[in-house]
Amino acid sequence: MIRPTRPCAVGERYRTADAPWDQPTLDALLHTAAHRMPHHVAVVDGDRRWTTTDVDTRAAALAGALRDRGVGAGDAVAWQLPNCAEAIVAMHACWRLGAIAVPIHHGFTPREVERLLAATTPSVVLDLDAISAGSLGGTVIDVPFDDGDALGTVLFTSGSSGTPKGVLHTQHSLAYKARTMAAVHGLTSDDVVLMPAPLAHVSGMLNGVTLPGVVPFTTVIMQRWDPEHALDLIERERVTFMIGPPTFCIALLQAPGFRPDRVRSLRLVSSGGAGVTEAFVESASRRLDCVVKRTYGSTETPTVATSTPLDPSTAAARHDGRAIGAVELRVSDRGELEVRGPEMFCGYLDPAANDAAFTDDGFYRTGDLATLDHDGWLTIVGRIADVIIRGGENIAAAEVEAALEAHPDVAAAVAVGYPDELLGERVCAFVVRDPRATATLDVEWCRSWFSERGVAKYKTPERVEVLDAFPVLASGKPDRGALRSLARTTIV
Repeated sequence: MIRPTRPCAVGERYRTADAPWDQPTLDALLHTAAHRMPHHVAVVDGDRRWTTTDVDTRAAALAGALRDRGVGAGDAVAWQLPNCAEAIVAMHACWRLGAIAVPIHHGFTPREVERLLAATTPSVVLDLDAISAGSLGGTVIDVPFDDGDALGTVLFTSGSSGTPKGVLHTQHSLAYKARTMAAVHGLTSDDVVLMPAPLAHVSGMLNGVTLPGVVPFTTVIMQRWDPEHALDLIERERVTFMIGPPTFCIALLQAPGFRPDRVRSLRLVSSGGAGVTEAFVESASRRLDCVVKRTYGSTETPTVATSTPLDPSTAAARHDGRAIGAVELRVSDRGELEVRGPEMFCGYLDPAANDAAFTDDGFYRTGDLATLDHDGWLTIVGRIADVIIRGGENIAAAEVEAALEAHPDVAAAVAVGYPDELLGERVCAFVVRDPRATATLDVEWCRSWFSERGVAKYKTPERVEVLDAFPVLASGKPDRGALRSLARTTIV
């Protein structure tokens, strides 16, 4: 059974009457919405249009089916699915039981999935057929689980160690964040959100699963990002709200079918990750004719900074936002952003990762270099950890390097990100050949090798540069800064 690996970081700080921690459980949000607005369309998935009642009743039936299979509070339930309405039902069914939802990114390979299942030891691993069958009959559980301090989900994110980290969130942490974001974005039941981000990501889970219960509004699901299809959906469903990295906006604006009249329903685009610059915000705002704003957060501490409609537009475009809700932000002596708040996770699946992640007074060390001005505006200026963010996906350089160095013809490897207008960053691999090497170390070789080793396609380097030796620091370690500069000057 998965348990919190450290005491809840908020302690009693947010537990007083009417304080931020005084939240319902995750499924209670949807259950209440189903009674308040039973006919409101909650999910659009292709030709399917499920109301809040549809999702609520399916979740109640699947929860009953899981309980009949011996699943109870505190047990883990896992699945690997593309974005679909069934994934939303699975999450709510887990939360209704008090079980722990373990959604796995649909891009992970079977080998990667095996490792994650071994780490979480789920009682049940669901597939699409099992979810569909379980949500259509049998025992019904129509009373939401009521322990908000219980673990609600494990979300996986790439860390600098090269192994995906399991991030543990409670029912209350995500419920609090959903309510906060509904208020900050000014969302109402008239809003329609386009959700291309994986529901296994914190952004997909919050904006595609939990927020619709808070408001409720309509979530339009995309199984994969396609800008032409996105234009069709925005126009047909009258989408008002989008969330995602700049990749999505740029691709939308560059699509052959783009016309301003096709996106006139949009009123707000919230964008985070690499490549969210002042120039991007200004250009996208102008061409989409809506508010495009920067946000900052992580799987561990979701969306802790953004701007509001009352903030000056010039400052909002220049910075990554200001602290929202009850969150606390500070910058350490070495320039690292530290975060504490009721939306914060309660530790990693592997407790060994916690020591380096938290300060003695309960702040989370983000690994990002930042500045905070006197008005509270946050600006991210770099990353301590060597994580490459490609199209919103975190890629650990260490994982890429380990895969490269496993090849007998590679003596050493360093992976770095280099700027890309569309994706924010792409992956460049610098390799030193083994003296006995026979293979041609190029991009095609790299693709074949990564595929053979079962590494997800989005982690595969898109440039391979062979060097006689790496530039090194005084410590003897490779000079990653120099290699990043080399990637920018010789590749871009």
